[in-house]
Amino acid sequence: MNKLLFWNLLLGIALLVTACYAPNEQRPVPTANLTIPSTTAVSVPEPTMPAPAPTPTPVNDEAIIAYEMQAAFRFFWEQANTNPDSPGYGLIRDRYPGSAGIASIAAVGFGLSAIIVGVERGYISYDQGYERVLGTLQTLTRMEREQGFFYHFVDMESGKRAWQSEVSSIDTAILMMGVLSVGQYFGHDVQQLADELYAGVNWGWFLDPDRQMFYMAYRPEEGFSGHWDFYAEQLMLYVLAAGSPTYPVDERPYYSFIRHVGRYGNGEPFIHSWFGSLFTYQFSHAWIDFRNRIDAKGVDWFANSVAASRAHYDFAVAMDAKYTTLGPNAWGLTACDGPNGYEGRYGAPPSGYDNRAHLIDDTVPPAGAIGSIIFTPDESLQAMRYYYSLEPLKGVYGFNDAFNLSRNWYATDVIGIDKGISLLMLANYQDGLIHRITMAHPAILAGLERLGIEQLQEE
Repeated sequence: MNKLLFWNLLLGIALLVTACYAPNEQRPVPTANLTIPSTTAVSVPEPTMPAPAPTPTPVNDEAIIAYEMQAAFRFFWEQANTNPDSPGYGLIRDRYPGSAGIASIAAVGFGLSAIIVGVERGYISYDQGYERVLGTLQTLTRMEREQGFFYHFVDMESGKRAWQSEVSSIDTAILMMGVLSVGQYFGHDVQQLADELYAGVNWGWFLDPDRQMFYMAYRPEEGFSGHWDFYAEQLMLYVLAAGSPTYPVDERPYYSFIRHVGRYGNGEPFIHSWFGSLFTYQFSHAWIDFRNRIDAKGVDWFANSVAASRAHYDFAVAMDAKYTTLGPNAWGLTACDGPNGYEGRYGAPPSGYDNRAHLIDDTVPPAGAIGSIIFTPDESLQAMRYYYSLEPLKGVYGFNDAFNLSRNWYATDVIGIDKGISLLMLANYQDGLIHRITMAHPAILAGLERLGIEQLQEE
């Protein structure tokens, strides 16, 4: 049976069932199914609010959005180090329930901006948000850094490097977007610390002067490795570097990476990432509003992400008969957990130079379509309705990371960066919340200007 027809029938049945019965029991918290390096566990409070009651069909789209937003926010609020006497106060877990005791700097970046959403949506008070943010920034100022750049994974209790992880340019950039957003929002001591952290990043140190490209990673034992030589999620890196008041970098790195153009089917051509993972078209846009802006080469990055999101949807529709999960109601292939562990190659064409770089095994993460809601609102909401109907996909923090119906597999973890992109993009879809705050920051505006990404004049 055509999956779209089946879904419509299922929806009708669910409506009848819901009218008579709404189960109110909580789903048990799943246990981790991943093998991870041993690490010191941190005392993190168990969820203090019950998981949203499972209901096959909500009243409307706003109810689904509210379900995922509040649940995602609770991840960042509850899965943080809340011990004020701990050197790692405010650090946020990379994932839950897996990887106990490990925080990721990118999750902290998303989590800082999540506090703004929590205050504005009434999940917490302003004072609660201010206290958490101020303490988190104080922690960050005490942590080990290399020329202002942070290690990717750190111990939640000590704040020290974990797993021999790399100093990461992109994860530091994600952190700085969160730092600048809360500085702009809360002001006062928070703004002072935010400015201090941002001013301390020596962007030029992470730049390969010969290729005029940023390195991806640095390890004290090995030196620099990798280059941001192809389009991906790194647009924020160039804006932050160009807008720095202390270590500014000019526009050359921004115009040096490869801008390979491809398309899917008869869709619009666009500059694509190597694996075609959908998050690469989303992350920078969570904070920076590229709408109605164009750079010196004529690129409109917002329109580019619209075309990329549409290509993902069209690809899923075309694959509907071939795969069990992938289709018009489950689309948006991006890095996430899969049946065999975390997989960074999940994506859709175009990819690489020959459309063979991406990987498909019928695993679909909800964050893919949700993170594109500002680009493809109708298609994203369509997917969210379907995800909400799948009880095994729902957990204590909203939609779990991914599912694969071909393998009868549902993820048991949520991942911080996936919850983060979902939450911030949903907030932007509602009223442009994170965009408004970030785009009022002088450094972001200065960075865009220096790169030549100019606002189009209204006719």
